[in-house]
Amino acid sequence: MWVGKSYNGLNQYDVAFADMIRRFPGSDIEPYKDMVRGMMMDVSDQVKYDSWDQLYLYCYRVASTVGLMTLPVMGTAEGVTQEDARESAIALGIALQLTNILRDVGEDARDRGRIYLPEEDMKRFGVDPQTVLDRSLRGGEVDEAYRNLMKFEIQRAREYYRMAEKGIPMLAKSAQLPVAVAMELYREILDKIELNDYDNFNRRAYLTGFEKLCKLPGVWLRVITGSWDMA
Repeated sequence: MWVGKSYNGLNQYDVAFADMIRRFPGSDIEPYKDMVRGMMMDVSDQVKYDSWDQLYLYCYRVASTVGLMTLPVMGTAEGVTQEDARESAIALGIALQLTNILRDVGEDARDRGRIYLPEEDMKRFGVDPQTVLDRSLRGGEVDEAYRNLMKFEIQRAREYYRMAEKGIPMLAKSAQLPVAVAMELYREILDKIELNDYDNFNRRAYLTGFEKLCKLPGVWLRVITGSWDMA
């Protein structure tokens, strides 16, 4: 199916997939394989990441791969290759998935008994994983050690958003606004975590519909003026 030699025996979804590969050159099978590997990382009952390198790999597999899959479909600006835009696409996936993780600390711990935060980071800031589980289940005040951990992780996510920004003007014109909107709305979740005093145990950080609408004009203006940093 991947090489598009025959549609025989394929269902309608496989046919559509094979047609996408044919219509949009540059599609690579590896991101699809990597996404499956990422899903397999979530199958275990004991999900644990000792280091940022391990969590980065997970984020790449479950999120950055989406950018690499869709890049050939979205297309790139004139004079820009898919390889040029690859690094920013990967960075955006890392930023989005890390934001998900920071937003959902309480939900993941409470509902699934999982902590995606790197253990090396928790140890560095003096945060006990069991305390994260307990506070997610029973509530409790956010202490200074946990605040410092969250500040560190939020700063890390923002660095990846800054790397991702450089890729917006590399995309085809039709793709720039939707990608930029998704990026900016997710980046705002980090601000909401801060406004909640880093309590992501029992308070979910989110934007209201009105807040999302208010963000659109600014994002649109940056897109049409090309004021994203490509340096």
